[in-house]
Amino acid sequence: MSLLEMQIERHSNPVDMIEFVAASNDWTFERSGEDEIAMTVAGHWTDYHVSFSWMEEFEALHLACAFDLKVSDQRTNEVIRLLSHVNGQVLMGHFDLWRQEDVVIFRQSLLLAGGAEPNNQQVEVLLSSALEACETYYQAFQFVVWSGMEAKAAMDAVLFETVGEC
Repeated sequence: MSLLEMQIERHSNPVDMIEFVAASNDWTFERSGEDEIAMTVAGHWTDYHVSFSWMEEFEALHLACAFDLKVSDQRTNEVIRLLSHVNGQVLMGHFDLWRQEDVVIFRQSLLLAGGAEPNNQQVEVLLSSALEACETYYQAFQFVVWSGMEAKAAMDAVLFETVGEC
């Protein structure tokens, strides 16, 4: 018997932990099914639409974080160039162009193989790292999509460190 054929009994659905963390933090959420929960989180630049999905076959808790930024056909190639630049900077997770809706999403998974259960700290780090990545690079996507900027110039603009805040 290979390791992949072993059946591990899970005592709870990992999405239940997400619901617990969301309720504990007074976040508004919607449980759209047994294996999925969605919430909207206010960021500095925009609101982020976050969904967590339990993927039983992979034993993974998947996070997808999208923001309202429609990518037109004319800007698709430059957004793909930007994705390459951005993903080279991101340590965990990655940005992707979701072609079904023509929006940019950030995706990341927490592997829970062998019956592991997520704890609230893991869930909070998963969410906070996704939001931090989105906050860091949102403006670069905005520059490319709305301002017609080239990917490299957009990256340079958002990675330019300033002191202070208005």
